[in-house]
Amino acid sequence: MVPVRNIVILTGAGVSAESGIDTFRSAGGLWERHRPEDVATPEAFARDPDLVLAFYDMRRAAIQEKQPNAAHEALARLDAAWPGELLIVTQNIDDLHERAGARRMLHMHGEHLNAWCRACDRRSRWLGPLLDRPPCPQCGAAALRPDVVWFGEMPYRMDEIQAALRRCDLFVSIGTSGAVYPAAGFVRDARDLGARTLELNLEPSQGSAWFHESRLGPATEVVPAWVDEMLGQ
Repeated sequence: MVPVRNIVILTGAGVSAESGIDTFRSAGGLWERHRPEDVATPEAFARDPDLVLAFYDMRRAAIQEKQPNAAHEALARLDAAWPGELLIVTQNIDDLHERAGARRMLHMHGEHLNAWCRACDRRSRWLGPLLDRPPCPQCGAAALRPDVVWFGEMPYRMDEIQAALRRCDLFVSIGTSGAVYPAAGFVRDARDLGARTLELNLEPSQGSAWFHESRLGPATEVVPAWVDEMLGQ
């Protein structure tokens, strides 16, 4: 097997589920209680901004009460110790990777704890509600929205992600459904470019057939075990 130097890790809702953050697609998940077209599209925001802002205010408050779990902590440990290139690309909009200590990472779907001003196009750290239309800290306009990528919008920093995929020797997908594009296509991109591919998931994803290897189990068990293996512990 070719030695691994550069790693890209994609994380999804399954990484944060054991911290108590609801997943969207599982049985009983958020999409069973809220239709995406009602709370997660630009059209929904234009049609009923109060509903959308209230939904994200609730999620923003809940996330701040949660704590990183063993999977987040293991990935932060790998990030700190890995000598080659490493990039954690998360589909999650919580901040648990950062709170665990991860630094080499990006949020392709935005962040709950940011607000984006549609007037000045700048982003601000935001921990409180948006429902009461607070002014933008940058320009003063009452034009803030959640800094999250809704259905029909372009994920963030795709050029950086694609560049990292071109350089990686190993692509690892953790806690993802394999249902949401473009992230669901990363495994094929990496594999076509010659990378080894590994899935760590509670159950097989929709894209499991594209991985060279799948290891199934709770993220708090399979992720620390894999990190220990990578660091020779």
